[in-house]
Amino acid sequence: MKKTLFALLLLPLAACNGDPVPEPGLRLPQDELYHGMIELGEKLEDPYTLDNMRSALSALYPTKADRVDIAATDLYVRFLPRNDAQLQWLQEQDLYLMDHPMDYAILREGDYYQDPEIGDEDITWQYALVPKDFPFPKDIRYELLDECYIAEHDATTRAADGIDWRAVERESFRLTGNGEMLSPETKAGALAPEGRITIEDPAFSGGKPFGVAGVKVVCNIFVKFATTYTDRDGYYKMPRTFSGNPRYRLVFQNQKNFSIGFNWIIIPASVSTLGKGGPEGLDFHVTADGDEALFRRCAVNNAAYDYLSRCTGADLGIPSPPSDLRFWIFAGLTSSSTCMLHHGAFLDGSLLDTYLGDYLGLVKLFLPDVTVGTKEKDYRGIYSTVVHELAHGSHYAKVGNTYWTPYIHYVIRSFIREGWSAYGNGTGEGHGYCEVGEMWGYFMQASLEKDRYGGTVPSYGSSYWFKPDIFRYLYERGLSRSDIFRAMTADVTSVEDLREELISLYPDWESVILQTFRNYGK
Repeated sequence: MKKTLFALLLLPLAACNGDPVPEPGLRLPQDELYHGMIELGEKLEDPYTLDNMRSALSALYPTKADRVDIAATDLYVRFLPRNDAQLQWLQEQDLYLMDHPMDYAILREGDYYQDPEIGDEDITWQYALVPKDFPFPKDIRYELLDECYIAEHDATTRAADGIDWRAVERESFRLTGNGEMLSPETKAGALAPEGRITIEDPAFSGGKPFGVAGVKVVCNIFVKFATTYTDRDGYYKMPRTFSGNPRYRLVFQNQKNFSIGFNWIIIPASVSTLGKGGPEGLDFHVTADGDEALFRRCAVNNAAYDYLSRCTGADLGIPSPPSDLRFWIFAGLTSSSTCMLHHGAFLDGSLLDTYLGDYLGLVKLFLPDVTVGTKEKDYRGIYSTVVHELAHGSHYAKVGNTYWTPYIHYVIRSFIREGWSAYGNGTGEGHGYCEVGEMWGYFMQASLEKDRYGGTVPSYGSSYWFKPDIFRYLYERGLSRSDIFRAMTADVTSVEDLREELISLYPDWESVILQTFRNYGK
């Protein structure tokens, strides 16, 4: 399968206080976690179609139904985008897109669905509930599946009508043969799901659970769905109520404007389906000994959230990487990279064309910015890797594609043409870009790991021909990370440039800077 093979193609790009866990069984999902393709069962009768809601209204209020005419509030449709640009346009319309139909039984949960009539390397049908006045684009294929009525979306429904719309909804479930999906009657009639998603890092804060931060939580029952984000401590509350037992999913499209993708099919954001839960909400605790894929996604999510939260003037004093970052996780690789393909780095270079050949079109579909190899890494190892790559992302935000292209070209040439490691041996065109960039990446990795876990600043990267310990030495003697980053300009393309720029910025430190570079042979 080309998509599986493509995972191997990225190898040369790889440069480089909570509360107690909820008591088991109280608010946990009803289904096991699976990460394969969703298995669909029979088509079900959707209780939210306009016709079915009208029938339920007539059944409960036969004398009022003639006087209360309801019209469609929403349309259930499916889109077939041809490329990433069309898919992004749909996402920008504030739509929640599902890759499988909402009105089918689920025989086995999973993380994705690919319509068997759509090629494996094409974007599959995207299902959505859109407002009745949605401006359908002319260039994106779509099909209208049903007219629907969601009472909460109807501004004309009033308590003065004397109609209990939640009762009408429940009646529609019963009339369509879906009564078993309803939760027991409550005084409120329906509930807004809320809960907490947590994870643990044995090396941090005594191993106490803490929140999975900023991740999107989605729940739906048929075409009625709600989305929200967890807060920094992992808590969430849905903005909509449910009478039945919805399906819950974590969508790794973070509130900090990054996404985590690649489920052995190429998609913009990974989905971990948790299964059905009660309308009151569910809690879920993620551990390394549990579901491995979910653990990796949550650990990468939290590391990125933590780094981006610290890119402020009051904290690190360095800029964030560009928004809309795309992470790909490779469980079978140890190496990682900040290739910034989605943001345009070196994509049109002849080296990439030659290297990828027929796969180039596939790469262009959902381009990654950061690839994270998680093989044999615990939470601490994943955290350390992610902050290293995001430090490169901050550097990229400052210097842009003109700088990044020779940097990445050097890495690829070193790996492919010259038979060395991804960093080469410090010679050849573009090696200075790599030297400056990796000094920064390894230094930030070490200093941020110390911030989280304590102890001394590790000497990461010191075995290579570049010397990140230069930054570590200056940092320990008083230059801040933001001070050092000021010297990381687009004109600094060699270690000699770096040394002169630091002296220019901090003339009072000249003797210390010169001595430090000499001590490390630079």
